[in-house]
Amino acid sequence: MPPRLPLAGFGRSIVIRTKPSMAARTRIVPMASRRCFADDKKPESLPPATGRNSATMGHVSEEAADLGEIKGETTPDLDQGTPVREILERDGDLDKAPEVIKEKSNDKSAADSTTFQNLLALGQVENIAAGGHGTDEVNIANFDPNWAYQSPQYDLPELPLPSQNNMKHRYDPLVQQVTNLIMRHGKKSVAQRNMAYVLNHLRTAPAPTPSPARPLLPGAPPPTHLPLDPVTYLTLAIDSVAPLIRIRSQKGAAGGGAALQIPVPLGIRQRRRQAVEWILDSVSKKKSRGSGRGQFAQRFAEEIIGIVEGRSAAWDRRLMVHKVGTSARANLNHRGFVKH
Repeated sequence: MPPRLPLAGFGRSIVIRTKPSMAARTRIVPMASRRCFADDKKPESLPPATGRNSATMGHVSEEAADLGEIKGETTPDLDQGTPVREILERDGDLDKAPEVIKEKSNDKSAADSTTFQNLLALGQVENIAAGGHGTDEVNIANFDPNWAYQSPQYDLPELPLPSQNNMKHRYDPLVQQVTNLIMRHGKKSVAQRNMAYVLNHLRTAPAPTPSPARPLLPGAPPPTHLPLDPVTYLTLAIDSVAPLIRIRSQKGAAGGGAALQIPVPLGIRQRRRQAVEWILDSVSKKKSRGSGRGQFAQRFAEEIIGIVEGRSAAWDRRLMVHKVGTSARANLNHRGFVKH
């Protein structure tokens, strides 16, 4: 058998010590006492508040009334609310009322005046009581003979509104088309910024000197008036250099597999597109005279000025297309082209 353990001696060798309990120290944080005032009056011991944000803002209705007076619009009636003054006068306690109510009781002009909104509401109620609708026309003169209708500053729009009255057509058609043509990689904002630079350059540049050898469109304004209207300046330059026709090659129409050149008339947008492509081709071949993101717009504006003055290469390309189209008029009656 295994030897027995002396439990008595084993117990004496084990000492059980308890962990001393320490009282937790509680930290008392002094709370700052703050007094809340029932009114706007502060004790005289406190210094007056100074600074940028010391002024207190008024009520929302008071702010709307001040803003309406500045804009000349109809202001909300601040006296419309609980008739405290009338109740105090009825009960005979007006002498015990605060000074603010006493001051308002002396001035009855504001309370007796009727605003346009109240007159309109009265008219709508009368229409409904007569069996009509609240949206029917209201005659304000029936409720206030002293009311004088003030006509609007601008004429009211005709109803119904036209279908083409859309925000997408707020720009000139030519400006919008040129902006889309000079756009690269889908960056419309960059194209609009360049278009703004072009128009600003045309506005600030000196008046051009047109060449008699290459006249502009008939009925064009004087050259000194062009910088005053940069959109007309741009339209005149592009429409003057725009070709009237294009040359289309019809394969096999001449016989033996030879192509036949056919002149085809162009529409207004097609003519302007071809002219802008010629201008962009000339602009890409020019060198910038500086640095910055406005160099392309400057070269484009200088090319527009060069068109008006007859110095642009787009005039030569337009003359070449018209010469080829004039000589190719006989091909319109060719047996390979005419359809019987």
